[in-house]
Amino acid sequence: MALSAPGTSLSRCNIKLESFLKRNTERAVYERIRAYEPCVVVSDTVKRVYMHAVLSDERVYLTEFPPRTLTPAVSYRCVRDIQLINDFPEFLSGKHRERCQHIRVTYIRERTLEKSLQQRDIRRDGLPALRSTATHGVNGYPAPRSLLDGSTDEVQMLKTKRSASCPNPETLGLPKVPHPPSYPRSATPSVFSSSAPSSPPDLRMNFSDPNQRRVGSVLTRLLRRDRVSSGEEKEAELHLYTVSPRSRLYLHLQSAWNSYIIRSTLILDPLYRQRCRPLTHSTLAGISWEKTTCLFNQLSSELLQAGNNVESFYLLLQELKTAAHRDVMLRRLFWRSGEVCVFLVQFLDESLLSCRSVSVYTADQLLLGTLIVQTLAVMFRDTDFEPARLNLLSADRGALASRMLLSLICDPELQIKKQADITDCQLQDLLAEYLDASCSLLFELLLLGNEASKCSSVENFLSVGWILRVLQQDPNLLPYISYQAQQVVLCLSELHDSPLTPLQSVLLFQRCRLLLACLQHDTQLAQHLHHHFREEFRFAVKPSCVEEKLPPHFPISRPMVHLVEQILNHILHQ
Repeated sequence: MALSAPGTSLSRCNIKLESFLKRNTERAVYERIRAYEPCVVVSDTVKRVYMHAVLSDERVYLTEFPPRTLTPAVSYRCVRDIQLINDFPEFLSGKHRERCQHIRVTYIRERTLEKSLQQRDIRRDGLPALRSTATHGVNGYPAPRSLLDGSTDEVQMLKTKRSASCPNPETLGLPKVPHPPSYPRSATPSVFSSSAPSSPPDLRMNFSDPNQRRVGSVLTRLLRRDRVSSGEEKEAELHLYTVSPRSRLYLHLQSAWNSYIIRSTLILDPLYRQRCRPLTHSTLAGISWEKTTCLFNQLSSELLQAGNNVESFYLLLQELKTAAHRDVMLRRLFWRSGEVCVFLVQFLDESLLSCRSVSVYTADQLLLGTLIVQTLAVMFRDTDFEPARLNLLSADRGALASRMLLSLICDPELQIKKQADITDCQLQDLLAEYLDASCSLLFELLLLGNEASKCSSVENFLSVGWILRVLQQDPNLLPYISYQAQQVVLCLSELHDSPLTPLQSVLLFQRCRLLLACLQHDTQLAQHLHHHFREEFRFAVKPSCVEEKLPPHFPISRPMVHLVEQILNHILHQ
């Protein structure tokens, strides 16, 4: 995401590239750029070229060094895996070879994936599905016409000098690759062109002859039809070699991919899409950063105002949550100010602390606590590159983060004070909703910890191990983890017949990530899960169960299968 206000992220520090992106992309696209980094690119059509990888919330772009064109490389919906390869590139030498990070992105070619999806829908429903990403975007997200959406204005030329913040590509031992000539916009070639290399003259057809041109078009259609009928998904690879000793490109890629998987799955739910749809391009264009700041400050002052009753506080918090769903700029302001975050964590801790001492909650406390936890979880989404978030959570050796973590855990068997107008079933639903919300927020904190675990910075101590050690202080941790494991087993067992909804699928993914973190980073929790749930996972949880319960068109389905395989490997074989 771009920064149109002071406080630029550490992953957005190249002034010339920033200026290029800001001048040559529409605001709706510019605001969705998360990070960029220089690297050596290797793919089917790019061979060891020093470029910038630009990450948005939907795809990876590539631009030359210095920037002249911006070309879409990989859409996250086509990604199958992102791995960090432990090797030493032969084409680099010296210190660059030793500190290089090799990232391999395995993906399905977008056109092949699109045809495969259409063919699958025809087989399932008997009717072809309309999947026009050119006008409707990906998974319901608006796709404004811009430089990054493949329109005729996709490629822009600029006359810029090399940025001083990046090394000279000539020092990497790479061949000097000249810039492409300045074609007219309608004829500008793409870096990832689908055209094949030129053949020798004697093997090329002379398409100046209309008869041969007709034969060529017929052959093309026949080949295309054969590929569609076979339904084969052709994999491709994009290799990114970072040469910076403090590179975080791999972490940014993983974070962007996870966010896209969750967001694009949730948006498939009609109710979620109606309530929490992002701002459209036309709406976003009319809202300036200053106006958003003014609105956030006004809402914050009303929330922090002393004397608010429970009902007014609940309504204000609901308004903040809805606005944060739709505007990522507001989420960044939430972390920059810090006051509202501290207030919500303090309110959650103090209001539920007295209840924990006697293990009795009221319905109002659970309802309000659930909304606070849901609001905090929303604020974490797509803000991992906001420096203010890490600064706030790591201040005073993680005092606020520790308080937030300990406020989440509660006993799944706690007593709820009976009220005249609420049934026992409704009370249990309130408790289950809170446990679901707390798992979602804990998942976001674990993502933060996962980034810190793979980062060599001494200041960033909020690792997954640190998070689990903090949670060990709560006596209700083991019952809480057991509840989350039971929900995974019930969700994937034969007792749950119907396919999962998008919201249920995302919650299952978050629960599985929580269990995997416990199995990988905490010996006590791993032993607890192994002792109490080994047999249940052996007989009730299988990767085939995931494929049956999650519709194949859910973006989260394939990563979910891989996640369940990892959990089973730890519980059954270790």
